[in-house]
Amino acid sequence: HDSLMKEHIQSTVLEQRTKKNITQQDLADAVGVTRQTIFAIEKGRYTPSVALALKLAHYFNTTVEELFTILID
Repeated sequence: HDSLMKEHIQSTVLEQRTKKNITQQDLADAVGVTRQTIFAIEKGRYTPSVALALKLAHYFNTTVEELFTILID
């Protein structure tokens, strides 16, 4: 039955970025990824690696748990 469970990662990256008033490109440069990666994370289409999640949390001075939530339905 496990194969029927869908995981979806929800993130607050967009909200955090908007609060800081920076562009997707600014954030991408700061954490060493492409703008497309930031876009995909914000849209919930891409699950970042642990390393990237930690870098993003560090950049926003918050925790990975504050940035990302896993939804299983």
